[in-house]
Amino acid sequence: MKIFQDTIIQLPVLETERLILRHYKSSDLERYYEMMADPDVTRYLLSGKPMSRHEAWRSIATMAGHWMLNGFGQWALEEKSSRLFVGRAGFLKPEGWPAIEAGWTLHRDAWGKGYATEAAKAVIHYGFEVINLDRIISLIQPDNQASINLAERIGESFSKKLTLFDIEALEYAIDREAYDKLYQ
Repeated sequence: MKIFQDTIIQLPVLETERLILRHYKSSDLERYYEMMADPDVTRYLLSGKPMSRHEAWRSIATMAGHWMLNGFGQWALEEKSSRLFVGRAGFLKPEGWPAIEAGWTLHRDAWGKGYATEAAKAVIHYGFEVINLDRIISLIQPDNQASINLAERIGESFSKKLTLFDIEALEYAIDREAYDKLYQ
């Protein structure tokens, strides 16, 4: 029998003024669970329902697996000053998704600090400058005005309405040309 080391994906770490976008750690579970058990946080996510601790663990495992399967995914957001897990941001493209999506979710105690905008801008930059995407979307439920405002702040504009898994969503998008005009 031969034993050899398969190449393991090295996850990039991004750093902004106040955040570190990094891989998930088992120590994130408690704060991740707090975030995903909060009905105000989860109401605009796909299921719209709070998660149990077990579901939160599976969600973190799914986020980690997304990197292995696709070479991109969502980062854990760590606040530099406190070293606390404060949310997640990055890319999603599960089976059945219309395109690569930039998404974000913050722990309630991180709301109102500009962290979502800071993280989303880093994600958009990484998508265009590092993985060389041509277009990035964000799927947002129509009543989620905070995410619509954020999408517009990072340069996305309304593209179309669609239904995904029986849920109505608005597609906001930014393409390379719009990105280059805004960020170059």
